[in-house]
Amino acid sequence: SDAEYDALKRELIEIEEMYPALRTPDSPTLRVGGPPREGFTQYRHAVPMVSLDDARNEAELREFDARVRRMLGVEGPVEYEAEPKLDGASLEVVYENGVLTVAATRGDGVVGEDVTPNARTIRNLPLRLFGDDVPERVDVRGEVVMRVEDFERLNRELAERGERTFANPRNAAAGSLRQLDPKVTASRPLRFVAWGVGLVRGKEFKTQSEVIEALRRWGFEVAEPRRTCKGVDEVIEYYREMEALRDSGDYPYEMDGIVVKVNEIALWEKLGSTSRAPRYWIAGKFKPREATSQIVDVIHSVGPSGVVTPIAVLKPVQVGGVTVQRASLHNYDLVKKMDVRIGDWVFVRRAGDVIPEIASVIYERRPPDAKPIEPPKTCPACGAPLVKEGAYYKCTGLACPAKLVGTIVRMASRAILDIEGLGQKTAELLVERGLVKDPADIFYLKYEQVRSLPGFAEVSARNLILAIEKAKRVSFDRFINALMIPNVGDYTAKLLARHFRSLEDLMNASYTELLSIKGIGPETAKSIVEFFKQPRNRQVIEKMLKAGVEIVYPPRPEEAKSPLAGKTVVFTGALKSMTRQEAEELVERLGGHAARSVSRKTDLVVVGENPGSKYQKALRLGVKIINEEEFLEMVKPFLGGEKRGLFE
Repeated sequence: SDAEYDALKRELIEIEEMYPALRTPDSPTLRVGGPPREGFTQYRHAVPMVSLDDARNEAELREFDARVRRMLGVEGPVEYEAEPKLDGASLEVVYENGVLTVAATRGDGVVGEDVTPNARTIRNLPLRLFGDDVPERVDVRGEVVMRVEDFERLNRELAERGERTFANPRNAAAGSLRQLDPKVTASRPLRFVAWGVGLVRGKEFKTQSEVIEALRRWGFEVAEPRRTCKGVDEVIEYYREMEALRDSGDYPYEMDGIVVKVNEIALWEKLGSTSRAPRYWIAGKFKPREATSQIVDVIHSVGPSGVVTPIAVLKPVQVGGVTVQRASLHNYDLVKKMDVRIGDWVFVRRAGDVIPEIASVIYERRPPDAKPIEPPKTCPACGAPLVKEGAYYKCTGLACPAKLVGTIVRMASRAILDIEGLGQKTAELLVERGLVKDPADIFYLKYEQVRSLPGFAEVSARNLILAIEKAKRVSFDRFINALMIPNVGDYTAKLLARHFRSLEDLMNASYTELLSIKGIGPETAKSIVEFFKQPRNRQVIEKMLKAGVEIVYPPRPEEAKSPLAGKTVVFTGALKSMTRQEAEELVERLGGHAARSVSRKTDLVVVGENPGSKYQKALRLGVKIINEEEFLEMVKPFLGGEKRGLFE
C-alpha cells in the first residue's frame, strides 16, 4: 500500500543516512515512481521531476518551516505559496514558441513515457499558449486528474457496458493517460491542472506565485484555492481549511493534502535538494478517512517478491465513499505489536484516501473468543518454508507460482541478467500460457514460442532469444542475486561470490561457515541454508545449468599482487571503457571496496569525464587522484585479456 511504501521509504532513508555505504545505485530513495512501460517511447526530462517529502501533521509542517529558516539563517517568517495537492498522474508538457510539442509522464523522475498523442486529447490542456510573454521554451508540470462527478459517471457507463470499473479517480486518470490507443484517452473526462515549471528559456520568475499566475494567464487551469502565506502559522491555517474542504465533499477533485513551497525562487538554490526531494517544497498530507468494522478472518497473501502479507477480511464497511471488505495488516510484527486478532473491532482507513488498512484496534469491544493471528510456517502458495527478512516473512521457493513473475522480472533486470525485452508484461504472458513454470524454463524458450506471444514480431522475438542466450554467461554474484534468496541482495551476493570458490561450495555451506563471513548475520545465514536445503530449488538450479547457463567466477588474485586489495576506491565522472557498475564490480573482485562518497578514508579517486563535487573534495582532502587510462593500466594484468569478460 502507499502508506506501507512511505513507511518503508522513511525507514530506508534513515538507514542510508546512518550507513551511507549501504546505499545502492538502484535504491528506491534515488528513484521516483516506476520505470517506463513497454509500448511507449522514452523521454528524458530536461530537469528531473523529483518527488516531495511528506509532512503528516501540523507538527511536521512546523519542523519543515524551522528547517527552512535555520538553513536560510532568518528568524522572521518565510513567505510560502500553498495550494491543494491533487491526487492524479504527474505529467510534463513541453511548449516551444508557445506550441505543444511533447507530453511525458514522470516515469522514474529522469526518464518518462512520451504520451503526446494522448495528452493532446485532454480538452483543457492548451495546444498553444496565450499572451505576449510566452517564453521560447517552457516545460509545464501538473497533474492529470478527473473531477469526482466525472469519475462516478465514467464508472456507471463502464458498469452498464459490462466493463471493469476503476477503484478511484487517480487510477482512472493514470490508466486513461497511458492507453496505447489515444481514442480511448479521448473518451475519458481527463483534465490537466498545472502546478509548476521545469526548464524555462526566455523568461525568469522571482516567485512561485508569479509562476502560477503566468500559467493561469497562458491558458492553464491551476489548483484553487491557493494562498500566499506569511509564515508557518498561515500555512497551518490554510492546511486546516483545505482538510475541512476535503472532508465536506464539496471539492471537485480528490485532494489528499496541500503543497507548501518557499515562494522566493532565489532561495531554492540556497536550500538545495536531497537525492530524492527538494528542501524548499513539502507535501502536507491530510489525515486518512476512517470507519469501524470487525475482522471476521485473515488470509495470507504471497506477493511477487515472495513476501507473505496478512490481509484482514472485514464486515463490509463504507470508507470515504468506497465499500471496503479487506484491509492490509502489513506484516506479522505489526500484528503482534498491535495485538490485533480475528474477531476484533477495528478502525479502518483508506491510507492516502485509497488503500484500506487497519488503523487501530478497539480493545474495549474485543469478544472473548477473539483468536490471535499467527504467521504461517510454510508458503501458502507453494508450501516452501518461510524465513524472516526484517519485519517480513518471505517464501524460499525458487519456483513458487505466486512470485514466479516477480522472479523472472528480477532475473531479467539490467542489474542481474540484463535480458532486454523480458519485462513485466512479457513475463506475465509466459507464465499465463504455461511456457514458463519455473525460472529455469526461461533458458529453454524457443523462437516459435516467443513469436506466438501477442506484441511480438519476427525481429523482437529473435532479439529476445538472442538476449536470453547472451544472459547464459553470468558472473557468480549476479547468479546468486538472481535466485531471490531472502535477505540476500546485491551487496550480500558479492560477499558470497568472493568467499566461495564455486556454486557447489555455496550450496553445501553450513550455517556456522556462513556466519563466519563478515557482513553475514544470523537471519541471512539461516535464509541461505534453508534455500539450498530444498530439493526443488536445487532441481531448478540444475535445470538452469543443463540449459547452458555458465557461471563466471571472479579471479582470485593473491592479496600481495592486487593493486586494489584493501583499498577504498571512488569513481566520479563518466567512464568511456565501462559503466560505473562494471568498474565498481571490478574493484570489489580485486579485493578493494567501491565507495560512493569521498572521505579521509578514501585511498583512490578515479576521474572520468565531467567529474562532480567528489573530485573537488578529493583535491581538498589530498586523496590520490588518477584518470581512467591510469586506472585501466593498473588493473590490466587482472582483466584476463578480455575486459568485458568479467561482466558478461
